[in-house]
Amino acid sequence: MIDFIIKKFIKNSGNVEDPVVRSAYGKLAGWVGIVCNLFLCAGKFITGLLSGSMSVTADAVNNLSDASSGVIGLIGFKLSERSADKEHPYGHGRYEYLAGFMVAALIMIIGAQLLRDSVIKIITPTKVEFGIVTAAMLTVSIFVKLWMMLFYKRTGRRINSETIIASAADSRNDVISTTAVLAALIISHFCGVELDGVMGAAVAVFILYSGVGLVKETMDPLLGKAPSAELVEKIHEEILSYDGILGTHDLMIHDYGPGRQFASVHVEMPADISFVECHEIIDRIERDYLAKGMNMLVHPDPIVSEKHKTGRIDAELKRIVRGIDESITVHDVRVVDCADKLRVIFDCVVPPETGIDDAELSKEIERFLRIKFPNASCEISFESSYASIPKNGSDQQVD
Repeated sequence: MIDFIIKKFIKNSGNVEDPVVRSAYGKLAGWVGIVCNLFLCAGKFITGLLSGSMSVTADAVNNLSDASSGVIGLIGFKLSERSADKEHPYGHGRYEYLAGFMVAALIMIIGAQLLRDSVIKIITPTKVEFGIVTAAMLTVSIFVKLWMMLFYKRTGRRINSETIIASAADSRNDVISTTAVLAALIISHFCGVELDGVMGAAVAVFILYSGVGLVKETMDPLLGKAPSAELVEKIHEEILSYDGILGTHDLMIHDYGPGRQFASVHVEMPADISFVECHEIIDRIERDYLAKGMNMLVHPDPIVSEKHKTGRIDAELKRIVRGIDESITVHDVRVVDCADKLRVIFDCVVPPETGIDDAELSKEIERFLRIKFPNASCEISFESSYASIPKNGSDQQVD
């Protein structure tokens, strides 16, 4: 049924890379949420009033908030498809991330309100009238929410949307909370123990707990989350596959919304190839990534042969830092040969998790380097990695 609805309302539904198709998925998910949740809200609200159940009424309010989440998601996808303009040259794709955060925040607010009402119900319990109509309404709600969870999960994964995936998690929470409400009503009716308020509080705590995770997940892209190690490794391997590329480092990826990624990377290339050949290789890399939906800026760094002093020092430095910690890398090595000493100038990337002090590391590198080059002095610029551990193509050198 899910595939039927997708094909019915979305043209070219298989082409999820198309921004228009992707936006259509988002808007369809928004309308499904609005329609289904308004239906459930009306049914539960009437049932809650008739039965006097706080947990059923709270569940109805929760569905109303879910309908509001659908509206927010719908607006988010609509705004995110706007083209770039003078004020926003990178487009408006982050509206989708902002919509996802608002959905997560709304879940937290509803959880807090439900907890407050449930505590009041625990303090001043009232008898709940339970009947077939109440049980039937809650059972229908459980199955509708199960279907919505599957719908959101499939569409969210298909277009890689945090907003829709957050809605899938919310629907899962609703299945759990409504099941708990139904179980509490049944136990209270047959055992004479009023669990309406207790169960409502338990559901509220669960919603708040899951809401915290959703807030973090939806905030990460807005704050500039580092790309996954898999993506970094994939880019590294792809770039190394081009002729003339010896290594990569200083990869930075900026996410301005799904399908709107901008990146820059430094590539190591033989110092003895011509400028024209170097430009052709770099241009080919940039064109290929643009075709994949990533605007990549490539900067070349020359690597000299180990036959030259700079090449020998470069190779030695890489061996030294590898011996200190495998995650430390060096690049952009330059050597200034003065009258009585060698000034070795280079950049060093030290991941925070190593816990190594920059000053101590500088002394250690220089101490080891002077074993082979007694008159060497190091001038090191320490850098942070914005993506992952930089890669130096197996420390390959040009012969």
